[in-house]
Amino acid sequence: MVDQPATESRKRVTLALTGASGVQYGLRLLDCLLQAQCQVDLLISKAAHLVIATETPYKLPAQPAKLAEALAGIYPHAPDQLNVYAREDWFAPPASGSGAASSMVVCPCSGGTLSALARGASDNLIERAGDVALKERRQLILVVREMPLHQVHLENMLKLSQMGATIMPASPGFYHHPDSVEAMIDFVVARVLDHLGLPQALVPRWGVDPD
Repeated sequence: MVDQPATESRKRVTLALTGASGVQYGLRLLDCLLQAQCQVDLLISKAAHLVIATETPYKLPAQPAKLAEALAGIYPHAPDQLNVYAREDWFAPPASGSGAASSMVVCPCSGGTLSALARGASDNLIERAGDVALKERRQLILVVREMPLHQVHLENMLKLSQMGATIMPASPGFYHHPDSVEAMIDFVVARVLDHLGLPQALVPRWGVDPD
């Protein structure tokens, strides 16, 4: 038996950040995926860049190579762990069923992205990658961040759930007695990691003594 290269043995995840408030969830998830030695295909929408600049101390460049360099300074990782793609890079692996990762997470997922995925739009790489995940019957987790929800939001979530997506609203729990915003963010990220089948020690499991 021939040993597989390390990059092929890693779990590979497509992570998309869209323009909803709560981009901290996506950035923390990126940090955790890289710490877990995952290979990450990262997609960031134009609106998400604006939210990052508004809600965090970071002003990240849009150009993929410069963005990858900036993220390496924030979240240390192996050189081959993180691949950053432009919004209309139709030759990127996530754009094809033969190249996409087996799991995709949209975190946070805006109402606009939710709508585009529900109607099968592919106007940018994030929408196309989500469409590929649905058509290939692969794992698609949507961390929806919107409130209140109107009828169309609810109908889109139901439709996508029926198509196989996991709808995971960014709704932190409080039974672990969070003492900071970061602890509430970690609660949501921990649930995403659970669904990805990745070990996490961010939040104690229900019924398990944290000590």
